[in-house]
Amino acid sequence: MHSDSPRIPSPLLSLVPILILVGLLFITIRIFGSDSLSGASQIALLTATAVCSFIAVVYCKVKWKTIEIAIINNVSGVAIAIFILLIIGALSGSWMISGVVPTLIYYGMQIIHPSFFLVSTCLICAIVSVMTGSSWTTIATIGIALLGIGQAQGFSDGWIAGAIVSGAYFGDKMSPLSDTTILASSVTDTPLFKHIRYMMITTIPSIVISLIIFTIAGLSHEATATEQIAIYSASLKETFTISLWLLVIPVFTGFLIARRVPSVVTLFLSAALAGVFALFFQPHLLHEIAGTDTQGITSQIKGLLITFYGSTQIETGNSALNELISTSGMSGMLNTIWLIICAMSFGGAMAASGMLGSITSVFLRFMKRTVGLVASTVASGIFFNITTADQYISIILTGNMFKNIYKEKGYENRLLSRTTEDAVTVTSPLVPWNTCGMTQATILGVSTFTYLPYCFFNLISPLMSITIAALGYKIYRTNEKDKDIITG
Repeated sequence: MHSDSPRIPSPLLSLVPILILVGLLFITIRIFGSDSLSGASQIALLTATAVCSFIAVVYCKVKWKTIEIAIINNVSGVAIAIFILLIIGALSGSWMISGVVPTLIYYGMQIIHPSFFLVSTCLICAIVSVMTGSSWTTIATIGIALLGIGQAQGFSDGWIAGAIVSGAYFGDKMSPLSDTTILASSVTDTPLFKHIRYMMITTIPSIVISLIIFTIAGLSHEATATEQIAIYSASLKETFTISLWLLVIPVFTGFLIARRVPSVVTLFLSAALAGVFALFFQPHLLHEIAGTDTQGITSQIKGLLITFYGSTQIETGNSALNELISTSGMSGMLNTIWLIICAMSFGGAMAASGMLGSITSVFLRFMKRTVGLVASTVASGIFFNITTADQYISIILTGNMFKNIYKEKGYENRLLSRTTEDAVTVTSPLVPWNTCGMTQATILGVSTFTYLPYCFFNLISPLMSITIAALGYKIYRTNEKDKDIITG
């Protein structure tokens, strides 16, 4: 072999950048807590990228240009995902201010009955999370309100928080507005809506089982009083024009998804339609957002544009409601985009150096069947959630590590994207030192270990992923194109 030829790093050496990343993330989480995503985690990723590149150039004899090209290719691979995130920022703002999300919350809360409080809580959080694409927003707003209601009705904090987290992370996993859903599909090169449809195979049974458990638990509990629900509903109705006509927007969006219209087009049209509805149904809110002295179409358009790209704060007289209806628009996605770019740079350097291939070669020796491959992916996703303490980084590392393995084994990318979400997204709030676990415990005032046993959806999802793989149900190979067209 020529002396200038690149060396293949050993699996042990290949783990060095990952271990350094884990150590740096541990430090940043301890110092910054949930705010680590604002920049500290990105610096940790860039530092780990530098260490990986140094080992690659000095020891592995990899040319720096090779690393540059790999990083560029990795970042360009998520360019559409970044564009989608920006559109989603605009969409989340327009859906909120137009009254779509408040209308869904308003009517959703009408179904609450004391005997069905837990199952209603899970369903309401699921609906809100699907509509907003954010488990954090759902838990920090409607989740807090539901926690107070549940406590007043005599439910234990663990049961209430478990129902809230289960519902919120169902939406976080299944919503086309969710950044984790977009990230998992983009990292594995799986079309967004194809990824979501395939996740239903494992996600629907998981949430149904969870709802049955919450229903049984609720029916065995005697609870009273729904005054707080009435107060919350009244505040929503006073602030927004609540109308069933606003549900035209989610119905229209669902129609586009069913017709398999490209996600960029679907989300853009949905945001645009919500903007039009906002002009007709909520002109008073647009004027408030604009902050101008004179009312009129100019003021409304200014408020609408701010809703699309910037932060909005509407005063309702109810602090929980104020937090719920606040939006951050396109600008609110910039921290996530920054994190994705840094993480993809790390993944590119790991791939170019041969370290990622060296680590995955170890896994290949133990993966003889589909269930073994899926179980290994689940285990790795949970491992990264525990060690890196961040769901975004865990999704990227899991996706990058197994992408070539699934390809070599002849499996479609959507199996990897689904398994990654089944393993990573839903288990992140169950780890006390993970940014998700730490944030949810702080927001709800309930420790992670207290609500963990009652997060049935989060606990069942990884097991369901392995079970479906063991059954071999709709596990597609890349050469099964005809079958995929019929059943996919």
